[in-house]
Amino acid sequence: MHIILVSDRLATAKTIVLTWRHIVTAVVALVFFVLALSSLFSYVTVRHAAEIRLPFLEKLVQAMTAEQAQESRQFVRENLNAMAVRLGEMQAQLLRLDSMGERLAAVAGIKPQELRLLEKGHDGRGGPLIDPQPLSPDNLRDALEALSRRLEAKNDALSLLETHLLEERIRKNRLPTSLPVDVAWNASSFGVRLDPITGERAMHEGVDFTAEVGTPIRAAAAGIVVNVEKHPGYGNVVDIDHGDDLVTRYAHCSKILVQPGALVKRGQVVAEVGSTGRSTGPHLHFEVRVKGVAHDPNRFLELAQENTASQGHRHSVSR
Repeated sequence: MHIILVSDRLATAKTIVLTWRHIVTAVVALVFFVLALSSLFSYVTVRHAAEIRLPFLEKLVQAMTAEQAQESRQFVRENLNAMAVRLGEMQAQLLRLDSMGERLAAVAGIKPQELRLLEKGHDGRGGPLIDPQPLSPDNLRDALEALSRRLEAKNDALSLLETHLLEERIRKNRLPTSLPVDVAWNASSFGVRLDPITGERAMHEGVDFTAEVGTPIRAAAAGIVVNVEKHPGYGNVVDIDHGDDLVTRYAHCSKILVQPGALVKRGQVVAEVGSTGRSTGPHLHFEVRVKGVAHDPNRFLELAQENTASQGHRHSVSR
């Protein structure tokens, strides 16, 4: 690049030749100059910032900081209040669970004191309210942890109570405490009697329900049908296993409505009254056997009769 300089002072014109090296050197020098100027300005600004007072900016920063701090305190306070309200609701819910647990314990035959012993950390507290103080975050955290432990203990106790009630319900559901036929069973009781056919003294291992042919026979308890056969003495007979070696037998049936292996519910119709086998007339011969040994069904049937009477009384009262 050629630059020609013309001046009144110069007799002749001067020519300056600029190469690319000159241009690059000039650009680099300019960049370094700008950087040095920027660094100097930053240094002076930082060093003398304390001396250069900007009241407006300081007040603005202080106002923004105070507003943010106020908003943060308000947010924390609102959250603490919400958590305190929730804590009160959980405590009220725990009291309701305590009351419900005591009622269920009474139904299950468990003393409330025994139920409380199952709850770890359950203790009695009270006293007058003196100089109440707002909850701090630490107080609130401790209260929530204590309440969490109580709820866990209450859950364990109620789970145990539920298991006990379920086992009791299953046990009662498997006991033959439902009348197989809704008629009296005094036709022939359990024990030694005069045989109606031979007239001799003989053991009668069940009780008889006199009823018309076709009268529904219902399972006295839930169980599994383990035997359906035609027996010379029992006629058409059904055996239902209720677990724990407890079996009920329904004999002299005119018709059997279930098959071996069937799962039957309490009160489900399993057969119909008849006079098959060794019988003098239509009736149901009902037996209760434990480990193959016949037991007097009367203690079960009397309870079944009481249950039927109490259910009828409740039904009449509800109407």
